[in-house]
Amino acid sequence: MAADKKYCMSSYMAFRYIEDDGKDFYDYGHHRNITPVSEKEKVYVRTAEDIDDEIRRQMDQFKDVKKGVMLSGGMDSAIVASYLAGADAYTFRFLGGEFQKDELARAEYYARYYNLRLHYIDISWETVTSYLEPVMRAKCAPVHSIEPQILQAALQAKNDGIEMMFVGESSDLVFGGMDGLLAKDWTFDEFVDRYMFTKPEDVLTESEDMRYLFERYRMNENGIDFLKFMDDVFSIESSSSYLNAFAVAEMPYYDPYARLKMAEELDLRRVRSGEPKYLIRQLMAKKYPEISVPDKVPMPRPVDEYFKEWRGPVRPEFREDIDMKKFTGNQKWQMYCLEQFLNMNEAENKEKE
Repeated sequence: MAADKKYCMSSYMAFRYIEDDGKDFYDYGHHRNITPVSEKEKVYVRTAEDIDDEIRRQMDQFKDVKKGVMLSGGMDSAIVASYLAGADAYTFRFLGGEFQKDELARAEYYARYYNLRLHYIDISWETVTSYLEPVMRAKCAPVHSIEPQILQAALQAKNDGIEMMFVGESSDLVFGGMDGLLAKDWTFDEFVDRYMFTKPEDVLTESEDMRYLFERYRMNENGIDFLKFMDDVFSIESSSSYLNAFAVAEMPYYDPYARLKMAEELDLRRVRSGEPKYLIRQLMAKKYPEISVPDKVPMPRPVDEYFKEWRGPVRPEFREDIDMKKFTGNQKWQMYCLEQFLNMNEAENKEKE
């Protein structure tokens, strides 16, 4: 492994993880990314009924352990919860329950529907910052904004005696839930602009060109195999956040969707006509027939609220002319987290001297 701080800062800003396994921020710690489930381990499904049967079969192996589920207001965790009647459910609650009230109400409904013991994970900026350092230290890199709150939930569940936590994280990628990224057949340059989370050159004083990763998926002169890109790249970025946070808590977790694969090619026409995750939507209607299928929502986190007054990073690695009004709360989190990671390592190096 080689220390390459400039590369790692650029990769984190562009992709929210360190893509090159051979490079690290420093020479005394290697970043950790998840290894996806191998193709030979996956089960092909064609219908909502296939998904239902396979998840139920997977759940049978855990009948003798104390189970918990991370339950949001979305479809994916709601479906997982349907196989765990009587178990414990853990739901994030932000700003005293004032943030995304509708989603919180749906999670409470799902818990009642399947007789789950609902526990709230009360998240505040203070809890986020208190759980940030452990996940950064374990990852040897700055982290996704969901990781501190996942660690908080995992530790609370562990304290409750939960032996296995269930999540529904992989469903979006497996079943066509990333409707924004699937919205059109992108040109190469369009997809680079659409996918890159924060352009490194916009915020760093020294940056590296991250287009090399997109070049691997270039088709013809200006096309890109964006479906393969998402399978390879987004799967590692998103799932690694769960791997890291649960590992820090020493809490086993299981994602049944990660073992599934669509037997037939994703119908992009249906996705683009307003029916993302059409197989999951059908299964959701079966599990909760009395309510309408909810729209897809990301894991809640009020980053816009957290950073509305933040004036930006001050370390020399960041440009002095950053116009913070141009960046979203999630992009501000990346700048904040990278700065905190660099501060943490600088302090630890001084202690060793």
